[in-house]
Amino acid sequence: MRTFDELVAEAEAVDVSGWGFGWLEGRATEERPPWGYARLLAQRLPAVDSALDVETGGGEVLAEMPTLPARMCATESWAPNARHAAELLGPRGVEVVHTREGEPLPFPDRSFQLVVSRHPVRPDWPEIARVLVDGGHYLAQHVGPGSAFELIEYFLGPLPRQRAARDPRDEAAGARAAGLTVLDVRTASCRMEFFDIGAVVYILRKCVWWVPDFGVERYRETLRRLDAQIRSDGPFVAHSTRHLLEARR
Repeated sequence: MRTFDELVAEAEAVDVSGWGFGWLEGRATEERPPWGYARLLAQRLPAVDSALDVETGGGEVLAEMPTLPARMCATESWAPNARHAAELLGPRGVEVVHTREGEPLPFPDRSFQLVVSRHPVRPDWPEIARVLVDGGHYLAQHVGPGSAFELIEYFLGPLPRQRAARDPRDEAAGARAAGLTVLDVRTASCRMEFFDIGAVVYILRKCVWWVPDFGVERYRETLRRLDAQIRSDGPFVAHSTRHLLEARR
């Protein structure tokens, strides 16, 4: 294995824009939930005339879809991702809108038959319900409680209150409160492994909300300690939690 400084310097220099994780190939792994979100999406999108992907990231999930509806829109609040999504999806006729977090969705009432999202930060249930047509569906894969907290707490220490956030029962209750009928909630815990310290630096640079004040210099000693642990004990193991949520207006 290369030295600590070589691994960290490489991971610190690589571009982390967009929402692809190809750079981690061979350096980290994550199990996928059993329901196969991309497969479900590929089945649902051709069956509707209009759909909206909320918090599309860099548009990578939609780009995998073999068939898109006649009207396909996507929103993204982080400017670098919004630009990436527009470049990736624009040639396929997708309308990508750069939004501001916390503001209403920029679409009229009852605009879409299907609203989808992979890993939304805080679903705005009233807005989701508003833009769905009567009988329209919401289908999304959400991040669950305590996801990757073995790694997050390695850097930040115990976070019991934050571990309890994103509970699927609370999110289902929020959907119902907005007038949606919850049709399905499924949960999964998926094993994650990080094989070198460069993979850790990369993921913390990309998922900036995990350790909000992360910087290599700020956490250099913690990174050195984790690097030594990986070299002596093998991959650092964490667990991501996910839930699939489907609702109907």
